[in-house]
Amino acid sequence: MNKVYIISLGCDKNRVDTENLLYYLINAGYQITDNQTEAEIVIINTCAFIKSAEKESIDEIFKAASLKSGNLKKLVVTGCLTERYGKKLQELLPEVDIFLGSADYGKIVELIEKEKAFCNDKTDVPTTSRILSTPQHYAYLKISEGCDNHCTYCTIPSIRGAFRSRTIESLVEETLLLEKSGASELILVGQDVTAYGKDLYGKPSLELLIKNLLEKTTIEKFRLMYCYPELVSDELIALIASEKRIANYIDIPLQHISSSVLRRMGRKSNKKSIELLFDKLNAKKIKVRTTFMVGFPGETEEEFNELTEFVKKYKPLNAGIFAYSKEAGTPAARMMGQVAQPVKRKRVSILGKIIKENAHEFNSKLIGTVVETVYEDIDYDRQLFVGRADWAAPDVDGLVYFKGDYCDVGTTYPVKITAAKDYDLYGEVVK
Repeated sequence: MNKVYIISLGCDKNRVDTENLLYYLINAGYQITDNQTEAEIVIINTCAFIKSAEKESIDEIFKAASLKSGNLKKLVVTGCLTERYGKKLQELLPEVDIFLGSADYGKIVELIEKEKAFCNDKTDVPTTSRILSTPQHYAYLKISEGCDNHCTYCTIPSIRGAFRSRTIESLVEETLLLEKSGASELILVGQDVTAYGKDLYGKPSLELLIKNLLEKTTIEKFRLMYCYPELVSDELIALIASEKRIANYIDIPLQHISSSVLRRMGRKSNKKSIELLFDKLNAKKIKVRTTFMVGFPGETEEEFNELTEFVKKYKPLNAGIFAYSKEAGTPAARMMGQVAQPVKRKRVSILGKIIKENAHEFNSKLIGTVVETVYEDIDYDRQLFVGRADWAAPDVDGLVYFKGDYCDVGTTYPVKITAAKDYDLYGEVVK
């Protein structure tokens, strides 16, 4: 019993956890297969952040359980679903043989050998050893776990626990291993990247970590995601703007702009502080990715209009939009003024249209210019190479489709832009 099929759901932080699992399994002699029907063991790393993520996780569990009439001998469920619901899952999902918490991956091998098991000890394991599931040229570096922000809509603190940073030494060590494996771009992730080090070094120390990574490794590009607005310091902005090895890009999940909505969300920023931050970022020409949540309890038309006006004025380059999801156990779920689903859908549509117009305006101005593009894939239907500009993160931002001769994955090419469509660019390699 050694063929294992792994399903990783949710965010890129979950992906890192899955890569840890892969390391432990392969190191113990297990064979990873990409054919679920031939697998003797199926492991599902679940997401439980919102209802739709839970549904996806449950659907995958039932789908895998249906294979028990064939080759499948063990079904393992790990990650956020186990963290959120604990031992209740053993009663609700008797089809599952092993439940494993998100901080107990080092025990995967010994637990697989048991008939039935539940482990959720929250004992963090070293994450320096991984088997990458990304293309070789980029990887995610998870610098912390958990969160202390306690936003009123969010389940993460109850799922992942209190905020805890990894040491600078361990992160340098892991970066050197990733560098040796061929990674040239590292994407720093965590529930709150800008809070890094507050528990270890007495204050937020993201800039200190970055300087150590720059000094002690030769990684070509570092990219920052999940930076909370109130902790984006002038020093960090200056570092991004001045250091060529840091992508001219920052991910800042704003959620909203109205001070009253932000206050109900339990966020620490307000409209004035966010506008001041964007003035600084725009002055340094740093591209911003963000996320917005519409339909939060009590959100009025006036508060929503504040958000649309902000997006029209400050034009964040990349943005994800989510309708508020009422999550059991959160303070927001108990708030008065829950917004109707049709209103949420309408607001998502309105804001999405503005963001698309902003992206089209930005991309149209690039026609005729040359954009440095890292090649990553081929679109066989269009017969075009596919890559990313410096201001785009993998999987979530716009792409560059281009013509050219033979290209090496992970290599950067000068692409002259000839057309723009919505979020994507089109062009050809300059010879």
